[in-house]
Amino acid sequence: MAGKSGPYHHGDLRAALVAQGLEIARSEGPSALSLREVTRRAGVSPAAAYRHFRDRAALMSALGREIQELMAKRMRARSDAPTGGAVASADGTQHGPVEAAERAQAALRRLRGVGLGYIEFAVDEPGWFELAFFGESARPDEASPADRPVATAGPAGQARLEEVPPFAELLAALEDCVTSGALSARRRAGAEFSCWSAVHGCAELMVHGPLRGADPRVVRAVAERVVDDIISGIRG
Repeated sequence: MAGKSGPYHHGDLRAALVAQGLEIARSEGPSALSLREVTRRAGVSPAAAYRHFRDRAALMSALGREIQELMAKRMRARSDAPTGGAVASADGTQHGPVEAAERAQAALRRLRGVGLGYIEFAVDEPGWFELAFFGESARPDEASPADRPVATAGPAGQARLEEVPPFAELLAALEDCVTSGALSARRRAGAEFSCWSAVHGCAELMVHGPLRGADPRVVRAVAERVVDDIISGIRG
């Protein structure tokens, strides 16, 4: 996917165009993206791209969706990483207070990992983060379901938030906290927006704000403080 280079010869042209687009966004930023440049690097004519993307906005929307999936994958990997302490039983069955406490702690570690994974992805991949969350994109009625952007404006976009991969990861982690007893149902209501606002704002400070280019140790400490504080806050 990302990182592939060289002219396109055969196979899935759409995938090849997406791969080239991701590479451009990653190394040069979203502003460098155009259908003409993507097709040039793929070694095909601009006309060939219109079989898959009718304009730049459609290409940007497809790239945004791909980046969302990559971010969600990072969040899953971060939340699955061992962090020490108790681990929930493999089948999730609760046999007593010790097992229940272990499962709750595992759920909280998952939620923490989801938040840290989001921030770390943004810091590591600023070009992708910019494209997926702030770049030009097709309007909801123009993009296919698979290519709808991460933050489509208006009611149509808001109704589909649960389908945004990073947001879906957050929702799943919060539900895990409720079923494990780590978070009460009362405190759960609306917590996804508090959590998302906190980690997204933190990421913005690091990608575009005064923490841009800060020492990695400072970045990590700030990210951990923000995530830990928001988790404490939603638990009450």
